[in-house]
Amino acid sequence: MTLRWLMASFHLLGLGLGLGAVFARARTLQRLHNPAQLAPVLLADNLWGVAALLWLVTGLWRVFGGLEKGTVYYLQQPLFHAKLGLFLLVLGLELWPMVSLMRWRVARRRGATTDFGRARLFAQISYIQVALVVVIIFLATALARGVTI
Repeated sequence: MTLRWLMASFHLLGLGLGLGAVFARARTLQRLHNPAQLAPVLLADNLWGVAALLWLVTGLWRVFGGLEKGTVYYLQQPLFHAKLGLFLLVLGLELWPMVSLMRWRVARRRGATTDFGRARLFAQISYIQVALVVVIIFLATALARGVTI
């Protein structure tokens, strides 16, 4: 019982952290014009990564670790498939910004100049991810309440 509670709590903490982080990343990316403004973008990006890892670990543990409703329940639920599909879409959308931000980090450490021309595009991608995470929340609560389609 305690492990179920802890995994659910950490899963929800990841939600709050992730939603706030990706929104903050979007806002700071919109305003990014020079290297001095990069630190808040990178901090938000780090928190977004921590949240994704937290969701992934706790989510997989909850589904496949004998917690909650059990693997069979989740794998038979179309809502779970939709939730997982949206999570994978969020991860897929993350690939380009993630690689670019990693390059920006390296360039910053080396003192090299960085082209922030795609920052606004990455902000838009982040806002799309915010919307997808909100939809995931609705799917998750439907699953938790036993809603079926």
